[in-house]
This record gives sequence, C-alpha cells and structure tokens, in this order.
Amino acid sequence: MTWKIRHEGSPRSVEGLSAAQVVEGLQDGQWETTDEVMGPQDRNWVAIESHPVFADVAAEIEPPPPRTHEDETRLDMNPLIDVCLVLLIFFILTTSYAALQQVLDMPGTSQKKLEGPLVRTPEALAEFTIKVTARMKNGKPVISVEDEVVDPDNLMAALKRYWKATRKTELLLDAGDDVDWGTLIAIQDAALGAKLQRVHYQVRPEEAGSKKP
Repeated sequence: MTWKIRHEGSPRSVEGLSAAQVVEGLQDGQWETTDEVMGPQDRNWVAIESHPVFADVAAEIEPPPPRTHEDETRLDMNPLIDVCLVLLIFFILTTSYAALQQVLDMPGTSQKKLEGPLVRTPEALAEFTIKVTARMKNGKPVISVEDEVVDPDNLMAALKRYWKATRKTELLLDAGDDVDWGTLIAIQDAALGAKLQRVHYQVRPEEAGSKKP
C-alpha cells in the first residue's frame, strides 16, 4: 500500500511512500500537518491532520513557530548622528572664530597712505558714539557712561539703554593708561552685547604726536 503526499494546494506530489515514511517525514519536519495525503482507498486529497490514519500523530506534532518579518519602519540613526556631528563641528569653529574677534578694533586701511590716527572733532564723535570712560581708583576700575558711573556688571544694560534712547551705534572709549586689559575686553564684550557696531579708542594729543589745539 503506497501513499501520495503533497504540500497544501500544490499540483506536484510525491508517490510511492509507505505510511511509516509519511509519519517519519512529518516528525522530521519535512511535512507539515496541513500538507495533504491520498491513500490507496482515498479519492481526494486530505490534510494530514484530518486523515484518520495520521490524525493522532499530527496532534502530537508541535506547530512551527510563526514567521517573523523584519520591521521595515525602524529608524536608521546613522545619518542623524552624522548630521549632529557636522553641526557640532560647525558650532565649535564658529565659537572659535568669535573668540578671535575679541581683539582691539584697529582702524581700517585704504588705498591712500595714511599717517597717524584718524582725527575727528568731539562734536563729530558725539553725533554717533556713546562715550565710555574707564579710570582706576583705589586699585579698582571705575566705568562711566556719558559721565554716569556704572557698575561693571550693569554696563551692558546701561549701553542698551543709551542705544535705545539715542540710537547711537558706536562706542568711544576713553581709558586711562593704568586700566588693565581685562577691563578693556569686558567693555568691548558689553558693547558687542548691546549691539554696538564698533568701538573707537580715544587717543590723547600727546600720544598721537600732535600738539594740542
């Protein structure tokens, strides 16, 4: 007595098997309980789990684990990490460049050869500059904005207030010879924070090599 077996719904089948071979293939995983068999007395294909000869054996077979498909919606973080690294490098370079700008504002050069500092009258400077005076008293810097003494910690706020009131966009710094560089840089930082475009340094006539008018 020979048996035929095929995968469920398949037009191709394997013939010439004994019942023991069908059971052995089922136990080895070669066949599934939903595959179909046809015995010598059968006229139609019957599922192995439904056939009376193999129903008990099929019931003892554990069903195969369900197939898992890879989730195609997962987020690839590699491009995001690359972009973050590029932005980090950009901000580091920008910060470094901004730190290099914390230097004294030097007068610009032109095609004409200029000798000595740029000379402007006090009246001309008063039209577009806010005057800040820095002097050392008792070993401490004393800063004044337009003859008003201002605490160094409140200098930026004072400059913003004068900027809003006068719309002057540049600063004129009159610093004593004994004023330290840290105070000068702090005044420049405050001017930058107050959105002032440029810092001018007042040069006394004796320092410029000219006679006092």
